[in-house]
Amino acid sequence: MSTYKVAIVDDHTLFADSLMGLINNFNNFEVQYCVTNGQELVDKLTPKEDFPDVILLDINMPVMNGIQTMIWLCHNQPSLKVLALSMDDSEETIIKMLRNGAKGYLLKDIHPDELENALNQVIEKGFYYTEKVSNSLIGSLHLPPDDIDTSSVELNEKEKKFLKLACTDKTYREIAEIMFLSPKTIDGYRESVFKKFKVGNRIGLVLHAIKNGFIEI
Repeated sequence: MSTYKVAIVDDHTLFADSLMGLINNFNNFEVQYCVTNGQELVDKLTPKEDFPDVILLDINMPVMNGIQTMIWLCHNQPSLKVLALSMDDSEETIIKMLRNGAKGYLLKDIHPDELENALNQVIEKGFYYTEKVSNSLIGSLHLPPDDIDTSSVELNEKEKKFLKLACTDKTYREIAEIMFLSPKTIDGYRESVFKKFKVGNRIGLVLHAIKNGFIEI
């Protein structure tokens, strides 16, 4: 069976060392290296072709944080599979990471079994999302794109504009200001789009939009 290489990017040495020991005990996975920030990861990736199969990326780090690193990866190594691993569970941060190509978002308090499952899912399916991050993810996110019928979803121009803005880190109040509409009207667009995409929250909406090509990352 193949052994997959994992890179850990985290500035907390004790956590990174413990994580390395845990992953090295998983079937089919081994830690290729640990670095303490995004710039160190970039330095590792730039001169080599021996890339890790999965990158576990923290968010809050010095020098080059997780979001900045994800933006660099999106533009320079978009094929690399990245799982965010952080204590930050804010909606804005999750959306930024997903918009820039992260294949999943894990919280650091997950059970080791879930981490192992996430690594396997990213290798096998290309993405993994936890119930704790988004408890309303639609089942279609776990199907190949060809199996998803998006032709029946029709959005008017206002809904399309709302969808595009909802997939940024703008708050709903800021979206209302940008669209020159009242917050109540934006709430109406939100409920309409949620219903059409059969999702229960904003993160589920973003994931669906990215997965099925309604927006580009």
